[in-house]
Amino acid sequence: MRMHELLSSLGKRRPIFHSEADFQHALAWEFQLSSPTASIRLEQQIAAQGGRVHLDLLVKDHSNHVAVELKYKTKKASITWGEEQFQLRNQAAQDVGRYDFLKDIARIERYVETHAGYEGYVVLLTNDPTYWKQSKKAHSIDAAFCIHEGRSITGELAWGFEASKGTMKARESAIKIRASYESAWHDFSYIDQELFRYIEVHIPCISNIQSEIST
Repeated sequence: MRMHELLSSLGKRRPIFHSEADFQHALAWEFQLSSPTASIRLEQQIAAQGGRVHLDLLVKDHSNHVAVELKYKTKKASITWGEEQFQLRNQAAQDVGRYDFLKDIARIERYVETHAGYEGYVVLLTNDPTYWKQSKKAHSIDAAFCIHEGRSITGELAWGFEASKGTMKARESAIKIRASYESAWHDFSYIDQELFRYIEVHIPCISNIQSEIST
């Protein structure tokens, strides 16, 4: 299953979503359309290395087993699509959004490591350019969590020393990414002068992760 192809198809049918849950259900349906025999489960809690892992989507179809985590981050916008009105709120807190996205990668890596034959995807969809543009601040408190185009995602990622307790609340721990991934952003849709883009990180099955780590 190629996530890029599914998202490309979805963007033509549903260029915008009300919420992360709306995005989740729409992508689940896209999986079902592409693989009618697939078993698709939403909001699963599955045992994994180091504890249980939450999965937004779990897709099983013959030899394909895919774990998916999704993020939908928005800036304020009022958009009309057909006869439907979308009022997107300004979520801000991009540093926390990046942290959560990267932590999802680490969690899916852990899940894939304990489930042979499984692969995973972590996707962030947004209309906020702050996520895909490189920051002009070289030493920001969340510099380690940047996910702009071409950024290498790997190793131990932690907050800068000046990060406040409020910023780090419930997110104090460093994130450990075992393999190496390169940030690549793709256009999802353009509607009412709002550009939506997404980044997808593919976590391959365990044999491929181990070969990646060893190189």
